[in-house]
Amino acid sequence: MFERVFSPIKIGAVEIPNRIVRTAHATAFSRGYVNDDLIAYHLERAKGGAGLSIIEGASVHPSSTFALSIRDDGAIAPMRRLVDAVAPTGMKLFQQLWHGGYTDPSASGGLPWAVAALPGRYAVSPPIPMTTDQIGELVDAYAKAAVRVEASGVQGVEILAGNGYLFSQFFSPVLNQRTDEYGGSFENRIRALLDTLRAIRAVTSSGFALGIRIGDSSDQRILSAQDANAIALRAQAEGLIDFVNVTHGDYYFHVDRYAGMDQPVGYQLPFVERIARDISVPRIIVGRYATLDDAEQALKEGQADLINIVRGMIADPQLVVKARDGRGTEVRPCIGCNQGCIGGVFNGRMGCAVNPVVGYEKMLSEDRIVRTATPRKVIVVGGGVAGMEAARVALLGGHRVTLVEAASDLGGLLNYARHMPKLHAIGDIAVWLENEIYRLGAEVKLSTYMDAEDVLAENPDVVIVATGSQPADVHAFMQTADPAAEVRIAADARVLTSIDMIMDGAKDHGRTALVFDDVGHYEAIGCCEELINRGLEVTYVTRHLMFAPAMEATGRTQAALQRFYKAGTFRIVTQAELVAIEKGRATIKPIFGTEAEVLQAETVVIVGYRESQIEIWRALRGRVAQLHLVGDALSARDLQPAIREGHLAARSIT
Repeated sequence: MFERVFSPIKIGAVEIPNRIVRTAHATAFSRGYVNDDLIAYHLERAKGGAGLSIIEGASVHPSSTFALSIRDDGAIAPMRRLVDAVAPTGMKLFQQLWHGGYTDPSASGGLPWAVAALPGRYAVSPPIPMTTDQIGELVDAYAKAAVRVEASGVQGVEILAGNGYLFSQFFSPVLNQRTDEYGGSFENRIRALLDTLRAIRAVTSSGFALGIRIGDSSDQRILSAQDANAIALRAQAEGLIDFVNVTHGDYYFHVDRYAGMDQPVGYQLPFVERIARDISVPRIIVGRYATLDDAEQALKEGQADLINIVRGMIADPQLVVKARDGRGTEVRPCIGCNQGCIGGVFNGRMGCAVNPVVGYEKMLSEDRIVRTATPRKVIVVGGGVAGMEAARVALLGGHRVTLVEAASDLGGLLNYARHMPKLHAIGDIAVWLENEIYRLGAEVKLSTYMDAEDVLAENPDVVIVATGSQPADVHAFMQTADPAAEVRIAADARVLTSIDMIMDGAKDHGRTALVFDDVGHYEAIGCCEELINRGLEVTYVTRHLMFAPAMEATGRTQAALQRFYKAGTFRIVTQAELVAIEKGRATIKPIFGTEAEVLQAETVVIVGYRESQIEIWRALRGRVAQLHLVGDALSARDLQPAIREGHLAARSIT
C-alpha cells in the first residue's frame, strides 16, 4: 500500500525518505530568526512522517521583508536548532529564499526594491525600481544567504521564482518595463534568476541541493505557462537546479495559489503539465492534495515525483503516519476553508480552523495530553463542533464523558452549512469529530433535551455548555450600522434567514432576490450562490466596505465573485442599510446618505448575527464545580473559535 509514496528519491545528492513534501508556506510564527514556535510546529510534522519540509521564505535583503529572515549570520544558530530538532525523525529540510519585489515593504517599513515602478496589486505606493548595481547587490545577497543555510545544516535551498514575487516580476513582459540588460528580451528578463542560481552554485558544496519554485500568472498575458516552462528548462540545461517545484497563480487572482473547497484535488494540473513539460529533475506539484491515496494516484500517473501536502498536514500533523499504519479514518481532515492558514497569515499569524494546536505545539501538542489518574465525570451539552471537540479532548485525558444533543444528529449548524453550494466539505470535520468521540468511548445521547435540573441529577464534576446559537427573528432584525432604525417589513413580504432559504429547496423564490449581509462571513456568499444557481437575479447589500470582508483574506471571495459575475445576474451595494421590505421589493439607502433606492426583490434573505443559546449555562452558574461556556453559546461566530474553545475547555479540566 502506498508503494510509490514510500519510495525514497534523490534530489541532487540529498535522499528524501518518501515522496510527501511540505512546501514553503508562511506562518508568521517567527519575526526575524527561527524561534521555538516554528521549531515545534515543524517538529510535530516531522514526527508525523513528512519526507521533506521546505521552510517558509526567508528574506535575503532588507529591501523586501515579511517574517523570517536570513540576512545576517545571526540566523545560522537558530536555524541549526531546527535542524537538530528534526534530524532524529529522518525528515529532510530545505530553505526557501525570498524577495517579494513590489509585494512587501522594506525592513524599515519603507518602499521595497522592485523591477519597475509599478505598484503591486495590493500596494498603496510605487516601489523603488532597482538599478543594475542594486540587482548585483541582491544576487550577492542570495548567494550569502545560501551559504548561511548550508552552514546551519539545512541541506538545500529553493529560490522562489513564482507566485508574483520578485523573479516573476522580472520574467513578465508586462510587469518588466526595463530597457537595460534585465528587461526587454526573454534572455534579459531571465538574467537575474540565472545570475542568482550561478552565484549560489559557486559558493555552496556539490552536495547542497538547489531548486526553484516557478509558475505562471493567473493572467497568462502577464506570465504564461510556456514561458515558465522555458525558464525552468533553461536552468535545467545549465545544470543549475536539482528540482522544480511547480506552482500556479499570483496576486492578480491569489486564490489560484491555494484554492479552497470549491476546487477539486489536482486543480492545478492543467497548468502543471505545461510548466513541467520535459523537466527531468524531480518535480514537486501542489493542488489541494490532502490524502496519501490522492498522492499515490498522482505518482502512479507520472504527474509528479513528489507531492505537496501542506494544508492537510496543518490540519493533522500525523497524516502520513496514520495513513501508513492503516488508520486513515483517524486523520483530521483539511476542509479547504483557508480561514486559519491563509487568512491567519494575512491577519498576522497562521492557525487552523479545525486544529487549534497549530502555532502552539510547544504548549498544546496532543502528545502532552496525559490520561488522568482521577477521571472526572464530564457532561457536554450540545453536539456541534465545539461540544464534540470538548468531548474528544476530555476522552483523550481519560475522563468519563457523556455528550447530550437535543437534535437527532450531531453536527449543529454545520448540518445546514454543508448544504450550501461549494461548502459541502465543511461537513467533513463534523463527521470526523463524531467518529472520534465514538471511537474513544463517549456516551452519546441524541434527541435528548436536558435542562439544568436534568444535568445536576447526573452529579457531574464538569459541565461544558456548547448549546450553540440560532438565527434571530427576521421581523425583529436590528441593523448593526443603524440600530435605532426600524426596518418596515410588510406582512406579505417573503423574508427568510439563511437556514430557511437553504432548507426549503423546493420553494419558488421568484426571479429577483436581495441578500442583506450584516456579518461579512461566508454565510451570505452561500446564500447568493444558492439563489444564483436557482436562476434568480441577486443583489448583495451590506453595511461593510466590501463584499464578505471576513473572507477576503482567504481568497474565497475572489473565487465566488468570479463565479457570480459569470452568471451575469449579480450586483453589489456596499455601505448601505435596509429601510423597508415589501412584497416584491426592498428599499435601501446609503448609511451616510438619505436618498433611498427601491430594488426588485421577491425574496429577501437577512444574514444577521445569531442569538446564543445560554439558558442552561445561566441556570447552572454556581451549582457545578467546573462549568464552561464555549463556541456559539458564548458568542455566535464561526467554526474556528468554536473548535478552539471546546478544545481549551477540555484541556483545563482539573
